[in-house]
Amino acid sequence: MKITRTKPVEDVLAQLADDPDAEEGAPGRRLRKRLGPIDLMGFGIGIVIGTGIFTLTGIEAKNHAGPAVTISFVIAGAVSLLAALCYSELASSVPAAGSAYTYAYATIGEVFAWIIGWDLVLEFALGAAVVARGWSGYLQNLFDLPTWAFGEDAPVNIGAVAIVLVLGVIAVVGIRESARVTNVLVVIKVAVCLFVIVAGAFFVKSANLTPFVPQSQPTPDVSGVKQPLGEVLFGIAPSAFGFAGVLTAAAVVFFAYTGFEAVANLGEETREPARDLPLGLLGTLGIATVLYVGVSFVVTGMVRYDKLDEGAPIASAFDAVGAGWASNLVSIAAVAGLTSVILVDIVAMGRIGFAMGRDGLLPQSVAQVHPKFGTPARITAGTTILVAVIAGLVPLTELADLVSIGTLFAFVVVSIAVPVLRRTRPELKRPFRTPWSPVLPIVSALACLYLMTNLAVETWLRFLAWMLLGLLVYGLYGRRHARLAQLPDDD
Repeated sequence: MKITRTKPVEDVLAQLADDPDAEEGAPGRRLRKRLGPIDLMGFGIGIVIGTGIFTLTGIEAKNHAGPAVTISFVIAGAVSLLAALCYSELASSVPAAGSAYTYAYATIGEVFAWIIGWDLVLEFALGAAVVARGWSGYLQNLFDLPTWAFGEDAPVNIGAVAIVLVLGVIAVVGIRESARVTNVLVVIKVAVCLFVIVAGAFFVKSANLTPFVPQSQPTPDVSGVKQPLGEVLFGIAPSAFGFAGVLTAAAVVFFAYTGFEAVANLGEETREPARDLPLGLLGTLGIATVLYVGVSFVVTGMVRYDKLDEGAPIASAFDAVGAGWASNLVSIAAVAGLTSVILVDIVAMGRIGFAMGRDGLLPQSVAQVHPKFGTPARITAGTTILVAVIAGLVPLTELADLVSIGTLFAFVVVSIAVPVLRRTRPELKRPFRTPWSPVLPIVSALACLYLMTNLAVETWLRFLAWMLLGLLVYGLYGRRHARLAQLPDDD
């Protein structure tokens, strides 16, 4: 079996041109085109602005970077921008569901496509489950709900299960309905982020921002699998703060940018993908980066970094300066922000599973499109139930780094795919072209790999275990049932 066989781009484009009125359940049936650039930016901002800004700001400022966590957000945003430029070229050229999975299938081979698809499932499933538990905790604190049903102390986190199931129904019912709900939630949380920046600026004290980059300090209590991989490989003593701390924080706050690639997953449902996908991807990152930098600067200016609350840094910062009324407003924005993250995660997982089922790497029945809703209803419902079970039973906050490493790995593959496809298919129509190729894609891949080395060894071990499990599933099912394996000239 040729595990490195590639799927011709013509086959991908032919699937997009399938008759939308074809017999229900045909694996090649396309999704309905209902989205514009505003919808795409809504989905992108909906998934990007969430847990990262509401929690990671305090954790990383306090433990690794101090006020320079602002620089960490800039670094993470710059790396994301490099990857977004690569995504924009591939998404506008091959606007298919599955994003990085589809691009890998068309460029570097089937087994790599499977790995990246499996990796994206990890990213979005764990991301949705972690955020659902966070949503339940915020709601419990905001309305003083019973702890036996909401928050981390609940034996079964009923609040997390409930929000996943409700949003799963919305994702099944239709992409337009999902877009409307997401856009409303995005307006709320963007407005509150702007409020935090403007109102918080009046409480900023220069003394809290000095020193901006705290002096490096040894951290002897961090060793073994808890150390970043780069420190272990090069024998560097564990430390916090200083420039190394800024880079470590950048690798962690990268979690705050994860998910923007979900926009590329919606290419098949975009009315004018050649124009709208680059706008959606780059617009999402531009808006998110400005808000992240502004909020992190203001919060570390309101309260000294070593006194920041790790659980709710923004709300507690307003409490600390005597503006407690604002903390409730921030908590409401957090609930809205986390809600949209869960919804977009569920939508993205459905599109990845749909693309893999259509190619035969998963059972082709999961690629059926609902005749009324026009969505991949079966795979969306299945992944919703999976996320609900995980969110209800398993505390996953310690696995947030797994989402970061999974995303960075996907970015590496996408960055490599751009120059490969330029070389193998130079005649392919490219409405958006990544500038300075192949230099920029290579820099993008190296930057992502470098950030990956700043993540803990235990994160790498968990990631490798998940990848090995995925290869086992591929070996037992995917490689034999793939549509390309059924072709007469396949060995």
